Amino acid sequence: MRSLRGLYVIRGGVGVPRLAATARAEGDEEETESESPDDGRLGTLDVDFSMFDTWYEIDSWYEGRFLERTRKGSFKRTIERARRDDGLYSTKVLFNHGFDFHIGDKMLGVPEVLEERATSPHLEAGLLDTSYNRDLAPGLRAGAYGSSFMFEVLGEEWDREPEKSDDNPEGLPERTITEVRLYEAGPVTWPANPAATAGLRSGMDWYADQLQRRDPDRFDDLVRSFAAFRTLHGLGTPTRVTPPRTSEPETSAPGDQPARHVDGVTAAARSRRLALIDLARR
Repeated sequence: MRSLRGLYVIRGGVGVPRLAATARAEGDEEETESESPDDGRLGTLDVDFSMFDTWYEIDSWYEGRFLERTRKGSFKRTIERARRDDGLYSTKVLFNHGFDFHIGDKMLGVPEVLEERATSPHLEAGLLDTSYNRDLAPGLRAGAYGSSFMFEVLGEEWDREPEKSDDNPEGLPERTITEVRLYEAGPVTWPANPAATAGLRSGMDWYADQLQRRDPDRFDDLVRSFAAFRTLHGLGTPTRVTPPRTSEPETSAPGDQPARHVDGVTAAARSRRLALIDLARR
């Protein structure tokens, strides 16, 4: 089934990102905290993404509540498209999705390995020798951060009325992601735990909160887009998660009332509405 295009989502990675020391020639002295490896990198950052064919719960104010899983092969095409002529990959590696107050959207490194492994997609990037990466390096070596990634769903299958099962005791709608377009991945301070429940798997509520503060117009577009997403798939807004902060009384889910700040509909929002109409006719 086609998905609603242009709608980015954030999910938590399955493991702790690690910073492996860069290999040194035999007999070299041990690298000190102030030294840089001979290749100009601080080490290699390893990031794993989503476990294939493993159900996890999405419980988000914006996305709704349902079960989701990624199918093996769903990252294959986006990995092929991301490969550059020099053998590296164009996927961005950021800290806190580019919203960190000090680092912003500066690149942590360029992926050298991006592949689907037996159980999960995997990324390896050489950490650039920069001042901001030197600040991050001790925490990465200690395993202090989590991981997260941003992508767009290009292909999906839905079972809106599944039978109850051990994986789905409440009979929540089930979404199987069959193809994605990967945009960005990296370490985060507050990861969305893939093994947790009640909204911790989805990072969209955190991302929307950051966006509301920094770019109200993009935030309003996001609200409209997820309203269309929930309508398309018959998803309600959960009551167990905290609604977004606002100066006005919040009586319904974002998008159910006319959005503020924007006088008209942006081109992206208009495109998604047309896509929604097209999907509804199928």
